[in-house]
Amino acid sequence: MDEAGASIAYQALVEAVRERRSILFAGAGLSMAVGLPSWAQLIDHMRAELGLDAAESDASYQALAEYYRLQKGSIGALRSWMDRTWCVSEPKVARSRLHARIVELDFPILYTTNYDNNLEAAYRYHGRDFIKIVNARDLSRAGEGQPQIVKFHGDFEDDRSLVLAETDYLDRLQFDSPLDLKFRADTLGRTLLFIGYSMSDMNIRVLLHRLWRTWGQSGRAQDRPPSFVFLSKRDPVRDAVLEQWGITVLSNGEEDPEKSLTAFLERLAADVKGRP
Repeated sequence: MDEAGASIAYQALVEAVRERRSILFAGAGLSMAVGLPSWAQLIDHMRAELGLDAAESDASYQALAEYYRLQKGSIGALRSWMDRTWCVSEPKVARSRLHARIVELDFPILYTTNYDNNLEAAYRYHGRDFIKIVNARDLSRAGEGQPQIVKFHGDFEDDRSLVLAETDYLDRLQFDSPLDLKFRADTLGRTLLFIGYSMSDMNIRVLLHRLWRTWGQSGRAQDRPPSFVFLSKRDPVRDAVLEQWGITVLSNGEEDPEKSLTAFLERLAADVKGRP
């Protein structure tokens, strides 16, 4: 997309956020911004617990979690370690300009694939009401006009909700759980903004492809609301595939991912609020 086209697309995002017709989808980059571990650190912990070294296996964290479950009988101990390690420091959230801008932008619905509670902590710190949605019971409790934080891959407070091991991911690819049905209903008529993702997560890519295909089969693809992903660096191959699926890639060229995302959200908040 050329510069003029990117500017027009960005203005469409500003209008959608201003009119509360947008959904934020937040990934691991958001958690790492407040000091929480990366997936690489999770992999290192599982290898240590299982007595493996990198030379023995270069498996993904999903496959390692599956192996952990097979060897240990459950992922209970791993879940407990993650719960302790992924504990958000409220002072860090309080200092986070990134989280302050997310709360200020006032998205009606926020989806996250993170297990931690950094979004919830940010909303509490800034005195904003919200409802956390993890399972079907929570869906029935959501109030009209109340911001929703949807924990798409589960929450530490509900072990059964966690999508961590490879089987969990493969099961979710059926897209027939209550949260999957909610996601399809929510996203069909709204603009999506993805932040904190590398966009290599196959679960997310399949979701985007299915959404694109649904609109294509409807015969009304031209009426689909625009959707966006913010990525600090451009990649012509990745960007072309995403744009084929109706996802506009936004970037600002900043090398540091956290600084890049913070600068983007601060600009977006200023434009939505009409600040210079």
